[in-house]
Amino acid sequence: MAAAADVTPPSYHRAKAVKEFDESKMGVKGLSDSGITSIPEFFVHPPHSLSDLKLTSKAAVSLPVIDLADLEYADRRPAIVDQVKEAAKTWGFFQVVNHGLPVSVLEDTIRAVRAFHDQPRDVKAKYYKREEGRGVMYASNNDLYRAEAASWHDSLQAWMGPEPLPPGELPDVCRWEVAAWDGHARGVAEKVMELLSEGLGLERGRFKELTFSESRAFVGHCYPYCPEPDRTMGITPHTDPGIVTVLLQNGIKGLQVKHGREWVEVSPVHGGLIINVGDFLQCRTASTRACSTAWWPTRRRNPESPLSCSSI
Repeated sequence: MAAAADVTPPSYHRAKAVKEFDESKMGVKGLSDSGITSIPEFFVHPPHSLSDLKLTSKAAVSLPVIDLADLEYADRRPAIVDQVKEAAKTWGFFQVVNHGLPVSVLEDTIRAVRAFHDQPRDVKAKYYKREEGRGVMYASNNDLYRAEAASWHDSLQAWMGPEPLPPGELPDVCRWEVAAWDGHARGVAEKVMELLSEGLGLERGRFKELTFSESRAFVGHCYPYCPEPDRTMGITPHTDPGIVTVLLQNGIKGLQVKHGREWVEVSPVHGGLIINVGDFLQCRTASTRACSTAWWPTRRRNPESPLSCSSI
């Protein structure tokens, strides 16, 4: 029997390689910047999982875009409520425009997240840890030791509530932008939760009364240049666990959303924000929506690599 063309060398020890990578605190950004021409074996995903995700829809379908400009007009609000309800039911995702945040705020946030990830390894290393749920954490792959294969991204994470995070704990290079984004994103999330609440036939402020916006986490992902993007992915398909996620992209494509049985590429809208209805709300409303997201890494060198910021 002929040997398979693509096999892991017998001397390869995955656990050892993963541990060495993690302890180096270099992240995939460090790997990318080092000039590697092939990715470490533990980043390689099974061919079947990659081929399934590449069944991207060719049809004329795209993520719903909802304009919130007339939100405070009593005669126009019901139509917006209906749009949000339908998008949440059929997609679980939608983009919002005219949400009240200036483009300058979005640009400042993306710029700050890029500035953090562009810092030298030794500067970022003091935040590198694996203690989720409080404070600030910088790491590559939260599930690095659990996943079948690692994904090509690094993340800056900050738990902003319910206990307020002291600004001094945030990295200097993005401190005020991250703190400001938390407030801005919370405001957008509360607007969206009001619309979702009304769509369910509840009082407008019901979700806020239930303190649904108190527990929040900021996540700033970086998907740097990858020499072999066809062998890995930026982030694996997943759903978000909370109520809603407010997602900001830097304008570079890479995000895909599963709609029905097809993967649809999301085209960023200038000045727009993506809303993801989380698992908690899906369970509470008994929705049949089964939606997940994936990110693909890029062949481009920074500063053109995809970045995303989200608040959950």
